[in-house]
Amino acid sequence: MSYEAIEVSDEQIIAILKEHENGAKTDELCRRHAISPATFYAWRKKLGGMEVSDARKLRALEDENARLKRIVADQALDISALKATAEKNW
Repeated sequence: MSYEAIEVSDEQIIAILKEHENGAKTDELCRRHAISPATFYAWRKKLGGMEVSDARKLRALEDENARLKRIVADQALDISALKATAEKNW
């Protein structure tokens, strides 16, 4: 069975996970929603037991974290370049 890459919202993922919590079989859910079992279990590991608002907060925090990491990386590069320039004898 092949799976196409499709974009799924957090709301859709949580709805699928809730179906599983309410007794739907994993194989049936995967077939019906055209996802692989590995995808399902990754979603369950990351978002299992969350509500939509919790998932949105998590997504916002992940985005903010990525932005801050880019800022730190940029600053580290700037510091490295300044140190290299300062070490040169003018």
